[in-house]
Amino acid sequence: MIGRLNHVAIVVPDVKRAAAVYRDTLGAKVSEPVSLAPHGVTVVFVILDNTKIELLEPFGPDSPVRNFLERNPGGGMHHVCYEVADIIAARDQLTAQGARVLGDGEPKIGAHDKPVLFLHPKDFCGTLVELEQV
Repeated sequence: MIGRLNHVAIVVPDVKRAAAVYRDTLGAKVSEPVSLAPHGVTVVFVILDNTKIELLEPFGPDSPVRNFLERNPGGGMHHVCYEVADIIAARDQLTAQGARVLGDGEPKIGAHDKPVLFLHPKDFCGTLVELEQV
């Protein structure tokens, strides 16, 4: 069902400073920060040969990652994202097997302008999982 690892998302208190660490210390290619108000985050993508790192900073008072950063002031890994060919078929198969989809269970358009769903971390070894249709 799942395809390749699309990205690992890391919530950070300062996305520009985190981008500098990846760019200047690790020599990675990083995008410019982009504020995505509908998603409540400012995002920077660290582009690697085999995947991406998504650096997320809360944007606005209702940011979905604000509580995570309050619990982890230094930041930390937030979720992993796997690609799927058909997000509805993946959702239906997973829920039939007892997995819980967060929210109303319907795909939303994610930060990459593709349909996404998030799966409950208690069903996946303590890890928040995002599925993205490609």
